[in-house]
Amino acid sequence: MSQRPDYIKCTCLNEYDPLKKVVLCPPDYMTIKEPINETQKQYLKENIDTELAKKQHQALVQTLRDLGIEVHLLPPHEKFPEQVFTRDIGFTLGQQVFVADMAHDLRVGEEKEFITYLEKEEITYTNLIGDMIEGGDVFIDGNTIYVGVSNRTNVDAIQHLQTLLPTYEVIAIPFTDKYLHLDCVFNIISPNEALIFPGEMSKEKQQLLASRYDLIEVSEEEQATLGTNILSIGNKRILSLPINHGVNNKLRERGYEIIEVDITEIIKSGGAFRCCTLPLLRG
Repeated sequence: MSQRPDYIKCTCLNEYDPLKKVVLCPPDYMTIKEPINETQKQYLKENIDTELAKKQHQALVQTLRDLGIEVHLLPPHEKFPEQVFTRDIGFTLGQQVFVADMAHDLRVGEEKEFITYLEKEEITYTNLIGDMIEGGDVFIDGNTIYVGVSNRTNVDAIQHLQTLLPTYEVIAIPFTDKYLHLDCVFNIISPNEALIFPGEMSKEKQQLLASRYDLIEVSEEEQATLGTNILSIGNKRILSLPINHGVNNKLRERGYEIIEVDITEIIKSGGAFRCCTLPLLRG
């Protein structure tokens, strides 16, 4: 199959190079039908104002586009109420896009929509059929890949990933199963800085991360509003929620430009900026 002349290879070497191309999905059918994480249990009775979530998501998409980022939107489907969280259906490591099976029955099938998009765009990918690994647990920083061991990502899948990427060091990071994905308690924002909600992983693993990064602590209050789940778009610019004053002030003090976007209706389902975005190209 010939490639279009404007074809751009997918590349992600870390979590903080300038973001150039990203996949999102509108929350047109976002609702809590069956709580599949602790945050959703909290908001089950109140549930989600879908129209407000759609408006907030549109503002997020427009913000990204205004910043010069190429945004691709997957078509939303009624059978996938969690489809807004595109991060989990795939991930880009180096110059390779991976797609794996979704772990929860409610989300099984979302990966097929992503594959349809990749094939339409003539983007090659590796299909991790049978592997339980979701992008919210996966971080890359140079030659190191950190993968959270969670209810959505298992050790076998991480070991398989290591065999597929022998030139990388793949480090498993088990953490408290109260939290859905690793990016709910940890996030790399620069070559030497990362956000962390402390105490949710083993002392050994936290010490390992502390030896590699200056760990910026997120309070329990702001972890609950997904203070770690920000999105770096490069050049020390970060998308974050306006309500997370503590995180935002700490980052501003370190020279980051904080771009505040209100997606508080979307976070009721358990994810924020990182969860809603699937980077294909950074650099």
